[in-house]
Amino acid sequence: MTIPDFQNLMLPMLQLAADGREHRVSDVADTLAQHFHLSEEERAEMLPSGIQTKFDNRVGWARTHLGKALLLESPRRGWFHITERGRELLANPPERITVAYLMRYPEHLAFRSKGRQPSENGPVATPLTEEESASPEEALEASYQTLRSTLALELLERVKQVSPRFFERLVVDLLVAMGYGGSRRDAGKAIGRSGDGGIDGIINEDRLGLDVVYIQAKRWEHTVSRPDVQAFAGSLEGVRARKGVMITTSTFSQQAREYVSRIEKKIVLIDGETLAQYMLDYDIGVTEVSRYVVKKIDLDYFEEE
Repeated sequence: MTIPDFQNLMLPMLQLAADGREHRVSDVADTLAQHFHLSEEERAEMLPSGIQTKFDNRVGWARTHLGKALLLESPRRGWFHITERGRELLANPPERITVAYLMRYPEHLAFRSKGRQPSENGPVATPLTEEESASPEEALEASYQTLRSTLALELLERVKQVSPRFFERLVVDLLVAMGYGGSRRDAGKAIGRSGDGGIDGIINEDRLGLDVVYIQAKRWEHTVSRPDVQAFAGSLEGVRARKGVMITTSTFSQQAREYVSRIEKKIVLIDGETLAQYMLDYDIGVTEVSRYVVKKIDLDYFEEE
């Protein structure tokens, strides 16, 4: 089953609170997960940030919206109970509580209007459409991923246009930023010096040079096939090497990926998409334009002894 959005969680959450008792948010999340027959995998699915599960995040936002409409009240941290207004709603409940439905309550309208330009007639808030089911964190991360994916595509196209020498320098910059090769000067001497049997360069795996990694980096346009990877593996055998990295601006075939997963030598395949993602992660060829810091209340700060 698909994980329900936070709007679909609001009515069941309010109904759970109808007994008038105080409920712990974590317990309600477990009950709602059972109500919607979520699998363990769905229950454990994380937000892209990896900080919180998607379902717990949506439960939290369902409680927030019900609280802002004064349908629920939180007497203490992590707990809530129903209000008289909440009981009145359940006396004649809608089929589904949505953000648009909650706009009838002035407190929720004011909450939704924060940061929007007021009109002459008072606060203005645009109701969510049925498609806008994501929580604010999900919407923010989805927008971020869209921007990142678009930039990665543009970055890869630019990499495909550079000269072989520039591409060689780019690989050095990336590997050094990732912690390989010791200093950039040492790495620069190693990459591009070999050209021996399909090996384009050799770089230290660590700053002490306890092990080395052999590299083949090409701006291929065609899909890199299994024979190409086998040839590189053969080159490693010729120098008694155990580790290698193949970097391409194109893609690797499924047969090539299956081949490296079965052989004894450790060969890492980095295709164009992965290369672009690494460049974004390690700030190679990109510059920061803006930064948004998401904060939350530090509840420990407000604890009084």
